[in-house]
Amino acid sequence: MKRILFPTDFSEAAKSAFVYALNFADALDAEIIILHVYDLPIVDMPPMPETTQEVFDIVEMHQFESFREELPELHKIAEHHNLGHIKMRNVLLYGDLVYNINKVCEDEQAEMIVMGTKGATGLKETFLGSTTASVIANTKVPVLGIPADAKYAPVKSIAFTTQYRDRDNDAMLRTIEISKIFNAKLLCLYIKNDDDPEDIEERINEWKIYYRDENIDFFNISGDHIEQTILDFIDNQKANLLVMRTHKRGFFESLFHRSLTKKMAYHTNVPLLIYHE
Repeated sequence: MKRILFPTDFSEAAKSAFVYALNFADALDAEIIILHVYDLPIVDMPPMPETTQEVFDIVEMHQFESFREELPELHKIAEHHNLGHIKMRNVLLYGDLVYNINKVCEDEQAEMIVMGTKGATGLKETFLGSTTASVIANTKVPVLGIPADAKYAPVKSIAFTTQYRDRDNDAMLRTIEISKIFNAKLLCLYIKNDDDPEDIEERINEWKIYYRDENIDFFNISGDHIEQTILDFIDNQKANLLVMRTHKRGFFESLFHRSLTKKMAYHTNVPLLIYHE
């Protein structure tokens, strides 16, 4: 991996996520591209091209100055965590966030997006934040979402959810690579339900045989509420990274559509790495 994209609004949530970006860049020997995206204002006035352009120029200059003033704080964070050696580049763009993230990923060949999250309501929003959820739904690059309250801890235990489908193997192999880089235990989780395919036991056994030489424990747990079962599993196994794979465009939204209980909210300090189909 050569480049990690770090979109930031310089909020406290973003600064917490930056520590993860630094540590992943260090472990993966990657460069960090710091991206800030801003919108130009909607000018509600009679047609006055010169005045409108002047407003845009002022906003653009203000954004540039703010961006330049915020960057030293990120470098201080890197130095504080003894990661000042990580190579970093800065990009300032205006327009739509998701469009610009995709553009920079393509232009720079970034292989991972690391971004902070902000809570709202509902599991999807509180676990990841609506902006991060939108990025996940509309990008092809793996996204590591860092909840606002997350405090960096070395990755020692990784939970990987699967349905034991053949197409899950790609994400599984990539997760194994990460587990080896961090020397972490990999916990493969399947949540059993009434709609299980008839050959599920056969699939499970095939995976166990295929991955028998890897440092993996397999867990097959019954649960009526997928998100609650996942969060309970993370808590019980003390996993500090959750890895999932989207199977179709609506999978993420359908998985995280129910509202939070207080217990679920407590678990939002666990980062989530999403791989796409």
